[in-house]
Formats: sequence, structure tokens, C-alpha cells
Amino acid sequence: MIKSTIKGVGFYVPDNVVTNDDLAKLMTTNDEWITERTGIKERRHRKNRNDSQETAAYLGFKAAEKAIQNAGLTSKDIDYIVFATLSPDYYFPGCGVLLQDMLGCDTIGALDVRNQCSGFVYSMSVANAFIKSGLYKNILVVGAEVHSFGLDFSDEGRGVSVIFGDGAGAVVLCATEDENAGDILAVNMHSEGKYADELCTQFPGSKFGWSDRMRKEPENVTNKEVYPIMNGNFVFKHAVTRFPETMNEALSKAGKTVEDLDMFIPHQANLRIAQFVQQKFGLPDEKVFNNIQKYGNTTAASIPIALSEAIELGKIKRGDLVLLSAFGSGFTWGSVLFEY
Repeated sequence: MIKSTIKGVGFYVPDNVVTNDDLAKLMTTNDEWITERTGIKERRHRKNRNDSQETAAYLGFKAAEKAIQNAGLTSKDIDYIVFATLSPDYYFPGCGVLLQDMLGCDTIGALDVRNQCSGFVYSMSVANAFIKSGLYKNILVVGAEVHSFGLDFSDEGRGVSVIFGDGAGAVVLCATEDENAGDILAVNMHSEGKYADELCTQFPGSKFGWSDRMRKEPENVTNKEVYPIMNGNFVFKHAVTRFPETMNEALSKAGKTVEDLDMFIPHQANLRIAQFVQQKFGLPDEKVFNNIQKYGNTTAASIPIALSEAIELGKIKRGDLVLLSAFGSGFTWGSVLFEY
């Protein structure tokens, strides 16, 4: 029977560290306010917000290089790419094909996933299905974001802009029939689109307008349309409900219990959400990995960055049972449960 095993991981973040004190120079905020509400102390931003080189595809490329090397493979061994991001280099085409070119892969397929904070979980679910169907053998799954170019660093946007950071993470998922290899045991994906307006960026698009509107009537394009908007309390309320649901669903499907878990990695949205879920499940600190304190919320990149770092630090070892869960814009949510 074909298994989907994680053979390699890698992550990459820009060198530029932006602290809460740095943001306090741009808007009316302070370290205490940000830390209390989000748990974030610092995040990474590309050095120049207008840099056309350090893009989402580029960050994904750097993470992918590490993951492929970690897997003991070359780019020629990769036969499919799944790339999750909400901050693509172009409106179209997507980042998947750009990464295919950067890596020098053969003319393989490249799929882009637009599920924001749940993007990596959705991508892993898709890749797992492709592997177990026998269609592909070595799939590169990437989550990458460059948020810093599209945030409102004024008092009006501070509730959102202090949260997000830039970065990328990657996983190489491979087919194997080795009985001793790890496997993806359960996945689930959900959505509730009626709440889409509670966390979104409205412009540009076919609903709120295209580039012609920006050129012809820029004075009528508002900050609320251009920059991300979030109903923070509403999102928090739904997240702490949906996280336990998707986690229990994954564990139940695999015939496992929370006591069987060796590590839980939540999407790094807000440390308070992660702590609420941890307490609800009675998980000890050593079984939950959070790094939002250092990197902020990197949406589709947050889980693969955290997974890569946890493995790098020796907090996850071969044979461990690991649960990845996410909730975000859409609303979308889901989980991946696997033996590493």
C-alpha cells in the first residue's frame, strides 16, 4: 500500500527583523499592547517593502531548496508542485510555475492554492491524495508569503499590520511502500464562505474594481478596500470553536486520541488562540510548538515554518504522531494528522 511520507522540510525568512518597538515608530502602539493581544514580539519583513526581487516565489524557492536537499533529492526528482500563498508575485500567473522555473524542474504540473491561513493544510491534503492515487511520487508543497508590502502601517491599520510577517516553508511529500516509513493518517478541510467579509482584502477584484478604477478614480479607492480588514473578535470566536472540531475529527478518523499526540502545531495566527486550544485539550507545553513570537503570522507559511523549525530543533523525531491544524480567512479550516 502506498504511503505519503514527509521526506524533507525547510524554511526561509528574510534577515530583516522588525520588533514591536520598530512598529511603534510608525504608528501609535507599543510592545506591551502588541504582546498582550497577539503574543508577537517580532516578525521578519523583506528589507525594502518595494523590493521586486524578494517575492513570495523567491522565499518559496529558498525554502524549497532546503527541503529538497533535506530529502536527499534534486529538483529533477520533483514531479509536482503545490504552492499556497495569498501574496503572489503576479495577480496571474501563480507562484507555482515561477517556482518550477527557479528550481529548474522538468515541465511538471504546478498548482496554486488560495486558502490563506489554511492554505498549507489544504495543499498537504491535495498532495496526499495525489500520492496515494499513484499519480505522483515526489510532491513539493510550499507555503510562502510577503505581507510587508501590502499592510497599512498607520494608526488606521495597526490592528492588522502588527500581526503579519514574511516567510516561507516547504515540505517534500513522497510515495513509499516502506512499512517503517511515516504516513499521513487523516486529513479534513472545511469552509464557511458566508463570513468571507470578516477577514479579507477587497481590492482589486471583479466585485470592488480593477486597476482601471485605481487609475481613473484613485481618490475613491479607500484604505478599507486596498488593505486587509479583520473583525478580530469575530475571527477569534470562530477560531477557538473550529480548531477543536477539526482536531477531533482528524484524531477520530485515524483512531487516535489526544493522548497519542507527540506534537501539535497550530497555524500561528495568535498565541492566545493556540493557548486556548492547548488548555482545552490539556496538552503540556512540550507537545505544542509555537513560534509566532519570532515570526508573526505568516499565513500559508506559518505551519511549514513551524514544522521545519520544530524538526530542526529536535522537538519532532521519526515515528512521532504530529497534528497540523489551521483556521483562517474564508472562513476555511482543516487538519493533517501524520506519523513523521
